Amino acid sequence: MSREQNRPITDLGTLKALAHPLRMRLYRLLCVSRTATASHLADQVDEAVSLVSYHLRKLAEHGLIEEAEARSGDGRERWWQPSSEGVSIRDRDFRDAPERAAAHLAATRLFHEQRADMYRRYLDERPTWSAEWNAAAPDSESLLRLTAGELGELREELLALARKYDDKGRAAEAAGDTEGRENVALHLYGFPFRV
Repeated sequence: MSREQNRPITDLGTLKALAHPLRMRLYRLLCVSRTATASHLADQVDEAVSLVSYHLRKLAEHGLIEEAEARSGDGRERWWQPSSEGVSIRDRDFRDAPERAAAHLAATRLFHEQRADMYRRYLDERPTWSAEWNAAAPDSESLLRLTAGELGELREELLALARKYDDKGRAAEAAGDTEGRENVALHLYGFPFRV
C-alpha cells in the first residue's frame, strides 16, 4: 500500500502530539530509518525503552506512525514506520482561535530549534566529514524581492525538486547503490522581513 506523500496536520491534538521534543525526534528518526523498534530508537535517543514505547504509542494514536511488518523472528518486537512520507503544518489551519495559533507557534519554534541543533551538530562534526561532503553541503542566503504568490510558487518548486532527488536516491538505494550514500537534511526557510 502506498502512503501519503505529505499528511496535512490540521487538528490541535495531532499538532500537540507531534510538538513534544522527544516525539519529534522519534518521528524524525523513523522517517530516516523507515522502520524501527522502540529498542532501536531508545539507543539513538539515549532514553528508556519503556519511555520510547509510550511516546511511539502516542504518535500512533494520532495516526502519525503505524505498525510495520516485523523485520525479525522475535514476535515480541513491535516495528514502527511513519504513516506518510512526511507531514505539513500550515499557519492558515491554526489561525482561527488564539489557543490554536499559540500551539502552532510553539510547535514551529520547537521544530526550528531541533533543525538548528541538527545543523550545529553538523558544524561541530564538519572536520569528520570528507572535503567532498563539506563542499557539497549548501550554506547560503538569498535576499529576494517577491510577492506572497511568487514565494508560494518558489516553495512548491523547491519542494518538488527535493522530492525528485529523494525519489532518485531511494530508488538507487533500493537497487543496491549504497556506496557513499548518507542521510541529508535540507532545511528551507522563506519568510518576509522588513528593514
